[in-house]
Amino acid sequence: MTVLAIYVGLILVAWAITRFALAPLTSVDDFTRRKTVTFGDESAVRASRAASVFSVLAIFLIWGAFTGSRLTPLHAPEAWRMAPIWLPPPEAVWGRVVTIASDGYRNFTLFEHLIASIWRVVGGFLAGALLGIPLGFAMGLNGFLRGWFDPIVEFMRPVPPLALIPLVIIWFGIDEKAKIILLFLASLWIMAIAARAGVAGVKLSKVHAAYSLGASRWQVLRYVILPNALPDIFTGARVAMGVCWGTVVAAELVAAERGAGMMIMVASRFMSTDIVIMGVILIGIIGYGIDMLMRIAERKLAPWKGRG
Repeated sequence: MTVLAIYVGLILVAWAITRFALAPLTSVDDFTRRKTVTFGDESAVRASRAASVFSVLAIFLIWGAFTGSRLTPLHAPEAWRMAPIWLPPPEAVWGRVVTIASDGYRNFTLFEHLIASIWRVVGGFLAGALLGIPLGFAMGLNGFLRGWFDPIVEFMRPVPPLALIPLVIIWFGIDEKAKIILLFLASLWIMAIAARAGVAGVKLSKVHAAYSLGASRWQVLRYVILPNALPDIFTGARVAMGVCWGTVVAAELVAAERGAGMMIMVASRFMSTDIVIMGVILIGIIGYGIDMLMRIAERKLAPWKGRG
């Protein structure tokens, strides 16, 4: 049985599952269902689960068909049987996952490597959000503070976090604190700009309506400005989390004993491509999982997004 037949079979199974098992679970809320105009309205767009499943399987289909897989037919073109050192087949990467999960890599198990990276990313992101969101609100609500911090934020925003590694090492050393600070700087400016954009997007008519009803400045902030800014804050949080995951690989170059990025960098020195691909896939899966959690939180905390 060729690898093509296997993946085609998986695609058919996935289609059956998404068509008959998951379809009843996919529901559109009444607000979207009552719409007469949906084209151009982001709130009316729902991701197709079947398309997502097929997309993932298609990637593995191409990967398995064009690598030196044991399942590749012998009569396949030579270009299909690439050297494993450049692109190992899927089963080789999966074998690495099983091996490292049981035996470990560089004195730590796969779980410990992943937990170390997650801890650094989440810690740096939360620190950046805790400071960046209030900073963005201050810049959006006060002219003096906006004039004071705007040059700093706009100057630091385009500076890549990787360029700050030498300064972080000089000022904070090479321990765990330095890695958290680097990730903190990666998310701080993004969260500040997202919060500022959210405040700037509040309709003035809503603020006037709140004041006309006798609301105080704190109540306007709590019940008008913050809810309207939440969608932009969540968008910024998703972007910042992605940047943090992209930065953690470089952050773990600084004398890290464990971490997904550390595995990738060490494996690259020994040309262990299967470990590199394994690390990339795991980082992508974890990052995607965190992004899905943020989407769920956004739907729960800001269900009014896109509804005017």
